[in-house]
Amino acid sequence: MTKAIFIASVEPYTGKSVVVLGLVNWLLGKTKKVGYFKPIIAEQAAGQKEIHIQAILDYFALPIPYEDTYAFTREDALQRMESAGRSDMLNTIISKYKKLEETCDFIVIDGSDFLGDGIAFEFGSNAAIAKNLSAPVLVVISGENKSTAQIVSAALSALQGFESREVQVLGLVANRVKADQLDDVRELLRLQLPADLLLTVIPWEKQLQSPTMKEIRDALGAKVLLGESLLTNPVDNFVTGAMMLPNFLNYIKENVLIVTPGDRGDIIIGALQANLSANYPKVAGIVLTADTEPDEPILRLISGLQTVLPILTVKQGTFGTTTAIGAIHSRITADNKAKIELALTVFEAHVDTKALDERIVTVQVEGITPHMFQYQLVKAAKSQKKHIVLPEGNDDRILMAAARLIAQNVVRISLLGDESEILASVKRLGLQLDMSSLTIINPASSEHYASYVETLYELRKNKNVTIDMARDLMLDVSYYGTMMVYKGHADGMVSGAVHTTQHTIRPALQFIKTKPGVSLVSSVFFMCLPDRVSVFGDCAVNPNPTAEQLADIAISSAETGVRFGIEPRIAMLSYSSGTSGEGEDVDKVRQATAIVRQKRPDLNVEGPIQYDAAVDPVVGSQKLPNSTVAGRASILIFPDLNTGNNTYKAVQRETGALAIGPMLQGLNKPINDLSRGCTVDDVFNTVVITAIQCQDNNP
Repeated sequence: MTKAIFIASVEPYTGKSVVVLGLVNWLLGKTKKVGYFKPIIAEQAAGQKEIHIQAILDYFALPIPYEDTYAFTREDALQRMESAGRSDMLNTIISKYKKLEETCDFIVIDGSDFLGDGIAFEFGSNAAIAKNLSAPVLVVISGENKSTAQIVSAALSALQGFESREVQVLGLVANRVKADQLDDVRELLRLQLPADLLLTVIPWEKQLQSPTMKEIRDALGAKVLLGESLLTNPVDNFVTGAMMLPNFLNYIKENVLIVTPGDRGDIIIGALQANLSANYPKVAGIVLTADTEPDEPILRLISGLQTVLPILTVKQGTFGTTTAIGAIHSRITADNKAKIELALTVFEAHVDTKALDERIVTVQVEGITPHMFQYQLVKAAKSQKKHIVLPEGNDDRILMAAARLIAQNVVRISLLGDESEILASVKRLGLQLDMSSLTIINPASSEHYASYVETLYELRKNKNVTIDMARDLMLDVSYYGTMMVYKGHADGMVSGAVHTTQHTIRPALQFIKTKPGVSLVSSVFFMCLPDRVSVFGDCAVNPNPTAEQLADIAISSAETGVRFGIEPRIAMLSYSSGTSGEGEDVDKVRQATAIVRQKRPDLNVEGPIQYDAAVDPVVGSQKLPNSTVAGRASILIFPDLNTGNNTYKAVQRETGALAIGPMLQGLNKPINDLSRGCTVDDVFNTVVITAIQCQDNNP
């Protein structure tokens, strides 16, 4: 059992950053304080940070100063060894590691990258560092461009190299293995490796190896002529535009980079048109060679197009440029969130974290951090894969979130809208969508349209809805999506990125209706603060609830908290605490608190109580010294919508807290509303919590 793990490779470009990112993400889902340490890094240009360190610190928001994450550059380490010996170098590394260890529950140690001279030095140093830090090693080897026999030989050689230096090896990861080699590599390694050694075989993932246009720009020293905002485009392959246009078009593949001299206006315009055409794959970008730019009329034409590709210019000739592009090794950087998320998905799909969990120490922590909460949400949603309908299928945020959800195998999705428009947007955004987990439905042409109309008419004819009105309403995506849920053709719905809250939930109130024993639909936000997750209710639905309604909101919110792993300690918020205040508003809260205690004596509730007394232990102990809620509240119930909505937004904006929601509670089936200002992350998180709600409704 260990509280640290050393990720080591024995060659360059093994893709071990996938393992490092995945481990940090997995550990943050289990404990609060995860550290990252890279003992020896490559020399960096003035003002630049090591890209792996920056990616880890930025993406996971680790509260670790950059200078505490490493001990030496390679050059400094070599000089220290020459002048003072290896022991002195190791002592410095141990000292910096121990400083980090004091503030962390677990540390992921990232070995050197074998980029440049001194490979023998790097291997010996990695082994010595791991041994002196008492950290077991997880060895990562690459299967890229290797036969099965070569992969097995490399694995056994790496294992022997560490064991001969008396370094404990926890496991081995064979990364970037071709799909047709996976089973053979896994079987042969399992036969020859010790039985207690963890073994992981990860397939070659093209998108992780594909450089972005930004990486190509930096590697070539290119100038950006047009399309700087699209430099995140991935490049899966490249082609030289040296033939006539009709023949050239046959060579366009998905995410292709076109390399051509700048005077080939026909190739440039043809590439731009192909990128816009539904009949051709997405083009990643264009590199113009030989220090030439398009003629002025061509440049004027393409610069005026609404959708333009990133176009770079270089001084090198075409042959030299293509050679340089072919030699580029993509790396995962802090500004490429999509690639980081893909790396996390790959890790989770192929690494046996249950087996890993049995071999390392994880600290039992009180409470729950935002990352732990989000990690557990996604894990829970995956445990029973549900079907969610997203009515606003033409919105870019919806499409980007859908791509993430499908890539991580969280849910099945139905998008409502025109299929050709949605697929055009998917291509424009460069999204990879597995169509086996996605259905696109146009309500007007759907096979269920007629039966949905008839059902709506039967449900609402007593409310003066005619059959013609039902036909019109069922063309509305909110009504159609809600009817899918009502009929069991989807488990839940998420909408509101484009539509108002009222537009989203009106159909649900009309025919989904409330659960038995629940008189009120209300909402909560999960407020993910730096050190805890709190439930805020009601911040989105009920403007001025009565005391009875406020009590119902509190009870529903407490049940929601329990469902999502939050121990309910309910604070009924007001402008005074305890018995000190008087007035109609505080009396309503006092009455609501009494109703909660009467209906649910098992719940821990305090009210009226002020916000600071509810969440600050010092203030809470001063104002309500005998309260078990004061200073520790996890469920905060606001007296009205004005207070709740403004407070959640103020907390979100001023503290940087992540607000997940609103999540509607009380409906018979899960329907959830988004804010029209929502982000892709908001959509992703709301779909995840909706999927978890669906598990309660549809076992």
